[in-house]
Amino acid sequence: MSPELIALTMFGTTMLLLLTGQRVFGAIGCVGAGMVLLLYGNGGIEIPFSAAFKLFNWFPMLTLPLFIYMGYVLSEAGIAEDLYKMLHVWFGRVRGGLAVGTIFLMVIISAMNGLSVAGMAIGATIALPEMLRRGYDKVLITGVVQGGSSLGILVPPSIVMVLYGMIARQPVSQLWLAGVIPGLMMAAMFVIYVLLRAKANPSLAPLVSDEELNMPFSEKLALLRAGIIPFLIFFAMTGLFIMGVTSLVESSAVGATAATLAAIFKGRFSWKMMHEIARKTLGVSSMFLWLILAALAFGAVFDGIGAVRAIENLFINRWELSPWQIIIMMQVSFVVMGMFLDDTAMLVIVAPLYIPLVKTLDLGLGSGNTNLIWFGVLYTMTCQIAYITPPFGYNLFLMRSMAPKDITLPDIYRSIWPFVLMMTFSIALVMLFPQIALWLPEAMRN
Repeated sequence: MSPELIALTMFGTTMLLLLTGQRVFGAIGCVGAGMVLLLYGNGGIEIPFSAAFKLFNWFPMLTLPLFIYMGYVLSEAGIAEDLYKMLHVWFGRVRGGLAVGTIFLMVIISAMNGLSVAGMAIGATIALPEMLRRGYDKVLITGVVQGGSSLGILVPPSIVMVLYGMIARQPVSQLWLAGVIPGLMMAAMFVIYVLLRAKANPSLAPLVSDEELNMPFSEKLALLRAGIIPFLIFFAMTGLFIMGVTSLVESSAVGATAATLAAIFKGRFSWKMMHEIARKTLGVSSMFLWLILAALAFGAVFDGIGAVRAIENLFINRWELSPWQIIIMMQVSFVVMGMFLDDTAMLVIVAPLYIPLVKTLDLGLGSGNTNLIWFGVLYTMTCQIAYITPPFGYNLFLMRSMAPKDITLPDIYRSIWPFVLMMTFSIALVMLFPQIALWLPEAMRN
């Protein structure tokens, strides 16, 4: 069998197993181990085993359960609810201010959490009912919550970027820094869109009544205390890490400890809550671990048979695709896969092919590692689109399960298109002007 045929067989078999309902890590790991036995016999099983075992010597893996734990503590301790009350008062007199405040809430939660699901849960259970009660258009605010929650995988500390850094062997600090400006740029687009829509059609976003907002200025200042705890947690975790005071593993431990202390300080700590958080953290962390193990095993076999070089020869020499055409083709494939799979599954499926190929492309960005930092941001931004793209976008059904009953699935589908267009425009800007993502990592490195 030629390397091209082996590569197609491996990917085709993987997709077939996924269509049968098998777990992602089981399908990928089974194909990797099965193919190496078929090609090399019993001795070949050392190839995926050795690759997977490297994971246990990679200390950044310790950050995953700590970041996940921190996100659950912040959610369960009610810190996000206090933040929304503060934003509600300070933005209530602006047309569309509650929706704008919700976007700011999503950015802050993203900066403390790193997961899209937590932002979605907070937005759907806290912000949506409040805005509906005040007469906001349900389609507009449903899109705001979905678009805003997707920022969780781009703004540091991003769990998706930690996983990408593990598989691509790139420094997570550089990936985090690369996601800051694109994430804030996207959030700014969302805010401008909401303000323009509210100005053009005031009935979409009524002003909050004076009765709710009339309070002494001293009380408004007191509400600002709700933002102190998130700022301190973010600084203790991300700020110290970027300044070089703590390592990646240490910063995750600092964040987890700070979140626990915040829950104790607010009087919301209990052993029942900790038991539930520990159970959820263990479940999500174990899922990530199995996925990464399977991806490393699959990738070792895929690279060992020369399939990466064969695919590179097919794209560049036979099909004569330019490096930028290859990048665009990869982005389109992410969107298509995102209709059926979550971001982690997409990454572990395509990482053996895409990551080595991107590293060798002449994109004019400098070294191959710079290519991978930039591509990591592109991948994450494309995942945001895949999350909310019908028919099977991951966040669409999460929203339906969490949102109030008067928000229907057609409402959810209608709500996301303006945000998909803004995300697509953001990706185009990062592709046309790579320094949007690369300037901050280079500046901090220098």
